[in-house]
Amino acid sequence: MCYIAEGRAGACDRYANEGGALVRLDPLTILSNTDVPVVPFLDREWDGEIVSGEDSFITAVGSGTTYPDYKPAPFIVASTAADTDMITVVTEGIFSYCGAKVKIDTDRHLGNECAPVRSDGEIIGHVTTSEYGSQMLSLGGVHHLTGGSKKEGRATCAALLALCNGEEVPLTIDQGAELQIAAGQAPIVNGLREERMRVGCGSATVGMFAAQWKGLVDEVVVVDDHITGVMSEHQAGKVIGWAPTGIKIKGRRSTPGRYFQVAEPGTGWGGTDLTDPLDILDTFKPQAWPGLSILMVSTTGEHAAYYELDDALVPVQKDMPERLLPSVARIEENCEPSLTSVLFMAGAGGSLRSGVTENPVSLTRSVQSRLTRVTCGGAPVMMWPGGGITYMADVTQMPKNAFGYVPTPALVAPIEFTMTRDDYQALGGHMDYVMPLEEALQGMTGRQSDHRLSGRRGEARKPGAPWPVGPK
Repeated sequence: MCYIAEGRAGACDRYANEGGALVRLDPLTILSNTDVPVVPFLDREWDGEIVSGEDSFITAVGSGTTYPDYKPAPFIVASTAADTDMITVVTEGIFSYCGAKVKIDTDRHLGNECAPVRSDGEIIGHVTTSEYGSQMLSLGGVHHLTGGSKKEGRATCAALLALCNGEEVPLTIDQGAELQIAAGQAPIVNGLREERMRVGCGSATVGMFAAQWKGLVDEVVVVDDHITGVMSEHQAGKVIGWAPTGIKIKGRRSTPGRYFQVAEPGTGWGGTDLTDPLDILDTFKPQAWPGLSILMVSTTGEHAAYYELDDALVPVQKDMPERLLPSVARIEENCEPSLTSVLFMAGAGGSLRSGVTENPVSLTRSVQSRLTRVTCGGAPVMMWPGGGITYMADVTQMPKNAFGYVPTPALVAPIEFTMTRDDYQALGGHMDYVMPLEEALQGMTGRQSDHRLSGRRGEARKPGAPWPVGPK
């Protein structure tokens, strides 16, 4: 129902009018099961030999959709793998029910749980849970795409499209941080690029390095927004014979040597709002002694300071002794690089399934029973249990520019369903539209397609990714 003038592209940038014919602007993308980024088959004429599904895999990137869903998928491809006849159904899906789960590796506080996340001033998601060394965002979803204002829907769609295609996106969190994030890149928080995620919580850090600190310092406090660890009270310290120091911590005591809520969340020491770690220390008990040495360090090793008690049992900062520098460096060494991870999440329901079979629920049951493998641009997916076909895919494992959009607004994402030929026939697949892989590689647009492909591109399989057409 779009009208595109000759020589112009449509609003979605997916189709153009070339001499009165619709041309798909994104090339059909084919994976090669080699380290070479070009598919050799595309560079020569087909010689009539059978092409193995173990060598080439047609992704849905650039394939086109089944919309308005009365017709079979653009490509239903037959191939062989491990001497087994396989079928791969290839189509792009138009997803209103989709979003992105974003994992940001940082020890800093980004925002309160459930705080709105904004792009271009519009709410496009919210902060969810904090995980071990990471903060999580939930972005998109049908309510932001279609349930709000037009501006909210467009802002949500634009942010999701950019994130899923690997572009950097600026975001703000209400009463929280300003972010610049891109999949596979270190996040920028309040203008500063993050370098590392935490080695563990404060309690875990105490346990990991207790033996290395024994005999070098009288007390160690690992400052952490979640669980601050105190060596002399901690079970790890008790086991190796650490002497009591009379230290007192402001905070809610959990088990020995573990304290909650020592400060407010923030971007300072250990994800707290602290700029001076002494703020969490109360007056020392009389069993403390002048000259008692204290190492205070964060869970990333980014912050560290050394103190000694004076005659009034008050901590006084001193230069960090050489003997303690290796242990602080060891904390940093054990911290993994900070990255932003973007998982595209979608529900492949409704009419998309009719492009695979005349009885859509049979595809759902085949996926749930693991007879049908789902991939997203050839990338492996994590299938959610329960009803429907709900999956997540790491966008860095997908071909470049794998996502598009339509003005609904909704994302257009690739999806492929691979199964044995017998299983495809059993679920009522469109057997009359099956084409050999070699025929599809020659550039046919699918027997039910109503547009021409603009070309083809080859990509090598991502390192470490399983081959889509392979053994279970």
